[in-house]
Amino acid sequence: MEELWNIYGLPFAMILLHIGITVGVLLGCVAYMTYAERKVLAAMQKRQGPMLVGPFGLLQPLADGIKLLSKETIIPTQANKVVFLLAPLLTFTLALVAWAVIPVGAGLALAEINVGILYLFAISSMGVYGVIMAGWASNSRYAFLGGLRSASQMVSYEVSMGLVIVSVLVCVGSLNLTDIVETPRPVWLQVLLFPMLIVFLVSILAETNRTPFDLPEGESELSGGFMVEYSAFSFALFFLGEYANMILMSAMTTILFLGGWHVPFGIDALSFVPGPVWFALKTALILFFFIWVRATFPRFRYDQLMRLGWKVFLPLTLVWLVVITSALFLFDAVPQ
Repeated sequence: MEELWNIYGLPFAMILLHIGITVGVLLGCVAYMTYAERKVLAAMQKRQGPMLVGPFGLLQPLADGIKLLSKETIIPTQANKVVFLLAPLLTFTLALVAWAVIPVGAGLALAEINVGILYLFAISSMGVYGVIMAGWASNSRYAFLGGLRSASQMVSYEVSMGLVIVSVLVCVGSLNLTDIVETPRPVWLQVLLFPMLIVFLVSILAETNRTPFDLPEGESELSGGFMVEYSAFSFALFFLGEYANMILMSAMTTILFLGGWHVPFGIDALSFVPGPVWFALKTALILFFFIWVRATFPRFRYDQLMRLGWKVFLPLTLVWLVVITSALFLFDAVPQ
């Protein structure tokens, strides 16, 4: 019985405490990510953004949460109520459980598993179920068509994301996220991986349904997409899930391409800054990229989105994966 209350050599209560702290910090980051986005977009468009609720508008996320919690959740008469309510919960839950294997520093992860990257890819791939369930359970033609389009969009870009991740894995020789960060990469290899970084950045925009691929939110095209029948807190769960996925994908980019918690460019003068701080700053940089793209680019048409995924990114990543593996053999740099 005592073994059941000890996991990884830690008491079960301590594990629960770690999980609670992680979830609490993540929810706080999600809440203030919405505030940061509105402030940055306001600065780019020469307006104020949130400024009335609390000093500098800092309590605006709290006010938004109270507003959504206090509203009535309306369920369509013909909807499948269980699936209808389960879909946003699944979307939000998947965005949280993926953080179990994310290391924010050396040895700072809830679960240090050797197949962490497969776990992340499996969890992110399951996000499509929440979209399909929401579109189908609403019993609305608009929601159903929006769900189908969103699901095919997410599946399409997961293919290119998978090939990008494979290109990093062949350079590292490990599926462990800590090993991916700790394995040194010569400059020529980092240059070869740079096009894959660009493909990955575009793919995570499509994977998280963000501008310019935010077709689920394109009212003129899809009447609100798969979430058109949702309101109040059930809508808030989709909203929070999207922002939690943005932070997750930014953290994945940091681990795969930006050196995780290591000092940028190996500058020893900056080594006094703790590793988790560097991890947070790099993740914030990718999140700024999300906001910058939203303020800059118009929305793609659906046929343009699918053409980019299948006719451009898929062959490009396949060819570039062959180029990277060939270079590893040529320079005798295949990981052992």
